[in-house]
Amino acid sequence: MQIIKFLTSKVFFKQLVLAVLAVVLLCFFILLWLKSYTNHGDFVKVPNLKGKALDIVEKELKEKGLTLKVQDSANYNPKYPKHSVINQLPLADASVKENRKIYVVLNPSGYKKVEVPNIIRRTIRQAKPRLEALGFVVGDITYVDDIGKDEVVRIMHKGKSIDPGLMLEKTTTIDLVLGNGQRNNN
Repeated sequence: MQIIKFLTSKVFFKQLVLAVLAVVLLCFFILLWLKSYTNHGDFVKVPNLKGKALDIVEKELKEKGLTLKVQDSANYNPKYPKHSVINQLPLADASVKENRKIYVVLNPSGYKKVEVPNIIRRTIRQAKPRLEALGFVVGDITYVDDIGKDEVVRIMHKGKSIDPGLMLEKTTTIDLVLGNGQRNNN
């Protein structure tokens, strides 16, 4: 009975109103503080960084109050200069907060190097697809006297004979010297 009497008293209602008022004021001041602390409504446009060198990118982002984070390089893209940005996140013209990290992917200095496979004494029908699957380009095909008809006798690059296992960049042109099926008369 005393609890009901207390809950209906003026003292209880007075304390309840003061507590609600204190919570409302506390929330109001916290929201004002958060609005100024998070720079509510203040945005920066992300510049287009694609194709630009790393030092220029750093300068542009610093001027706008943004932070640069370089991710691993991607596969080489010949459309962009070496060591330039080929991808960015967030994308250009996105609105972001100050001090936001901008992630960029750089173009490596060249194609990845691949090991030249051992195609000596393999037919052209076996050798050509294997080279092309690894990213090489089959260039000139010449014939020499050798018993193995259409078999690879030598692998050439820039006019010099190369050994299997040599590391060359993808898209390198490899010339093949094949046997013509005739015995060497020496």
